[in-house]
Amino acid sequence: MNRLFVVNKPIFTSSNNYMNYIKRKYKTKKVGFSGTLDPFATGCLIVATGQYPKLFQYLKKTPKAYSATLWLGANSHSLDIENVDSVKIVPEFTINDIYQALESLRGELTYYPPKFSAKKVNGKRAYDLARAGEEVELKTITSTIYEIHLIHYKHPFVQFEAIVSEGTYIRSLGAMIADKLGVDGTLSSLRRDYEGAFSFEDERPLNPLNYLNIPQNIYLGDEEYMELGKKLYLDYFETKEDGIYWVNSKKFFSIIEIINGEIKYKLNRIVKE
Repeated sequence: MNRLFVVNKPIFTSSNNYMNYIKRKYKTKKVGFSGTLDPFATGCLIVATGQYPKLFQYLKKTPKAYSATLWLGANSHSLDIENVDSVKIVPEFTINDIYQALESLRGELTYYPPKFSAKKVNGKRAYDLARAGEEVELKTITSTIYEIHLIHYKHPFVQFEAIVSEGTYIRSLGAMIADKLGVDGTLSSLRRDYEGAFSFEDERPLNPLNYLNIPQNIYLGDEEYMELGKKLYLDYFETKEDGIYWVNSKKFFSIIEIINGEIKYKLNRIVKE
C-alpha cells in the first residue's frame, strides 16, 4: 500500500520507535519518515509507506514552523529537558529584552548543532557518542530564521515560534536566545507545527502529486514506453529544458531528469493509489 500522510508524534518517543506503531496500525512493513523529531518533541512528522518514501527528496517540505518553550536558568547537555543537570534562579527580564534577543537571531545563522543530534561523526550518530560519554566534534552549519516571534513570557519560561529553513536545530536556537540574555537555558517543550505544505490533519492520505516540489512535464509519446522503463526521447516532451520533472500516466507516475537533451529516470513506475 502506497500512502503519504502526516502523524502527530507524541512526546518521549523517538521518530524511529514511533514507526513501529505506524507499521502495526497500517499493517505494513515498509514505512519511512522525513525530518527526525527529537524524542521530547511533538508534532508534524511526514510519513510514507510502500513506494512513497522514495519521494521525500522531491516534496514541498520547507519552510518549517516550530513552537517552543525556553526555560531560563536551566542547563542541559542535550539542550532539552531530557538531561537537565542544574537549575539556577535568574533575574526576570523585560519584554523588550526578550524581543531584542529574538529579533537579533532573525536571518542567516552559522552555529554548531547540538552534540545530542542525529548528525553523523565518523559513521556514528552524534547522540550515540554523546550518551556514551565520548567527545563529539561537529562542524558548523548554516540555517535561515525567516520569522521568530514571542508568544508569551512568564518568567522563567519564554514561549516563541520560529519559521526556519530545513535542517535548523531549534534546541540550538533556544540556547542562542539564552546566550543573548546572558543566562543558561534549555527547551522544556518543542512542537513542529508544519513542514512546508504539510500539517497534521488526522493522518488523512495525501495525493503526492499535489505535494511535489518539482514541475510537471507532459509526455506526448506512447505511455507504455514510460511504464516499461524504455528509453524516452526529448521530442516527445512538452517541456524540453534541462531539469527534474514528474510525468503522469494512467496508472503510474515517474520522475525524470532532462540533461543536455537526454532523458534519465530518477524514479519510475510509482503506483498511484
